[in-house]
Amino acid sequence: MFTYSRQISDLPKTQVLVVGSGSAGATAAITTARLGADVTLVERYGFMGGISTQVLDTFYGFFTPGSQSRKVVGGVPDLVVDELIRLKAAIYRPNTYGAGQGITYDPEILKIVWERLASQAGVRILYHTLVVDVVIEHGNLRGVIVANKSGLFRLLAEVVIDASGDADVAALSDAPFESAKDGPIQSLTTTFKLVNVDVERAQQVKKAELHALMAATKGYDLPRKEGSVHITPLPGVMATNMTRVTGIDPTDVAQLSQAELEGRRQALEYVRFLVERVPGYEKAALGGLSTQIGVRESRRIIGEYRLSRADVLAARKFDDAIAQCGAPIEEHHAGQDTRWEYLPDGETYHIPLRTLLPQKVDNLLVAGRCLSADHDAHASVRSMGQCMAMGQAAGVAAQLSLETGKSPKEANVAQVQARLRNLGAILD
Repeated sequence: MFTYSRQISDLPKTQVLVVGSGSAGATAAITTARLGADVTLVERYGFMGGISTQVLDTFYGFFTPGSQSRKVVGGVPDLVVDELIRLKAAIYRPNTYGAGQGITYDPEILKIVWERLASQAGVRILYHTLVVDVVIEHGNLRGVIVANKSGLFRLLAEVVIDASGDADVAALSDAPFESAKDGPIQSLTTTFKLVNVDVERAQQVKKAELHALMAATKGYDLPRKEGSVHITPLPGVMATNMTRVTGIDPTDVAQLSQAELEGRRQALEYVRFLVERVPGYEKAALGGLSTQIGVRESRRIIGEYRLSRADVLAARKFDDAIAQCGAPIEEHHAGQDTRWEYLPDGETYHIPLRTLLPQKVDNLLVAGRCLSADHDAHASVRSMGQCMAMGQAAGVAAQLSLETGKSPKEANVAQVQARLRNLGAILD
């Protein structure tokens, strides 16, 4: 018989705990700390950024698509973009599919930008640390249990922001949610970069021609007969969004592990196709794979309001708006193509504060792709620009909760909106 015991030690209590440092969590932590709160940020990797620095290289959602581009995300997210531009590590470029102007950046530089802004704001960063349980007292969330190489620790907080992507804290707190068990979720993608590309010649191959080559060429296993390959701020480097791994529940670690293997297998096949069949890539080589496979969708909380497909396509407005979005529904389903559905030209819908408030749990906000939305609405609102805007709003609501001593669910919406506008957020 084996016995095992590990004492749980206490870490210093914090006012606001942010779990996950992706585009939502990083922005939430920076925002809250800049407003004066004591903030601890817990991150399982050894760097900030989440999907923004380990999978993708483009911020979408800052601008509306359509005949005239309009900026709809501002405030703390602008600090990130401005610093990338200052460091000559970002460029503006139109999206291949017309989803609005994107901001393509060097993910390695973005890691440093996130850290600089967080450190300047006074955020306490705890890397290589995973949340494994929650602390509930009298039905209220009081903190989390974390694990790392130093042991097991209790970390208490007055307000918790779950920006884990997978709604880990909300799920551990028994907040209701939807997941792969409740219906289809979007496919996963391993991105990769190619070096030594003749970029000028590669750019002459337009989207339709690339897709036609994929459809017509034999001898390659390409599950997705479309996808994009685009320029980066680095000379001779092109980045892709091509692979497609389907039928995976990202919260099942066995399935997720197999997805990692399959994503990298597919990536090498797409590299072979580009090098052998597409002009401009003849001398190219694989220059890097995403740190982990990109997860578009997993758990979605059931919040005080659930954003719907009808809300998106009708460009619906809400009294408790904390951000807006003009991105189309972009569903990466199990087929060979992607389903796109657009809002009316130039329109946006509002993201309500209530979508960040899980039912049945107090002292908890979520931010990012684990918000309360149905499958189709989620396929629009998950853009990183909107995740940053949600993080900013969660940070403001958390700070207001500290000041008033009230749960985030009791937040004065007008005060939240006024503070967001003071930061530079664009709500209308």
